[in-house]
Amino acid sequence: MLEAIDLSKKYGENEALANLNLTVDKGEVYCLLGQNGAGKTTTINLFLGLTSPSSGQALINGTEVDHNGATRKMIAYIPEVVQLYSNLNGVENLEFFSRLSGHKHTKNELRALLSKAGLQESAHEEKLSGYSKGMRQKVGIAIALSKNAEVIFMDEPTSGLDPVAIDELHALVRGLAAEGKTVLMVTHDVYGACQVADRIGLLQQGRLVGEFAAEDGQRISTERVHEAFAGQSAR
Repeated sequence: MLEAIDLSKKYGENEALANLNLTVDKGEVYCLLGQNGAGKTTTINLFLGLTSPSSGQALINGTEVDHNGATRKMIAYIPEVVQLYSNLNGVENLEFFSRLSGHKHTKNELRALLSKAGLQESAHEEKLSGYSKGMRQKVGIAIALSKNAEVIFMDEPTSGLDPVAIDELHALVRGLAAEGKTVLMVTHDVYGACQVADRIGLLQQGRLVGEFAAEDGQRISTERVHEAFAGQSAR
């Protein structure tokens, strides 16, 4: 569903991403793990078409990402901070953003999408000014669901969330994968990545230096990722 082929990005003399080769299958949760400046957000921006590669290709379902919107119908993006309208309630925000992407839903369908994203019914009609960050993230997921995106990109989605909200988000992501959605999540949270991912790619200074595949359905051990961060060879 996602493929990077020798994908590189330079900003002047700074090489933000160097010859990334990556594949993510349908229904897979793939976490790109790395410290600040490792190239994680650059990778997402290249797949979103927000910036152009210096060389190489970014493909979504076999189609090269462009700036004309050919691949945008297939994707949704949930940033670290979901930008919503605080003076509107949950249903109104969802309706507005789903209409922007060309989708019209009834009020009942909008409420069902919010519930599917994990937002409690009592909050559907409340203004976003009273929402926590975790609640805003759920509206963001509902927006992704409303456009029936095949691929969902998440940039540091657990940043600033409490442990309960993180667990809820991980459960939602695993539920999306079970429905055949492909999720590419970038994070610097080692433990969280190990909890939610099927596979983890480790980025260091713009280069993919390790990839960890889950075996027999088991999650990757946190210790192995910490070893890679410490500079030991990835197995």
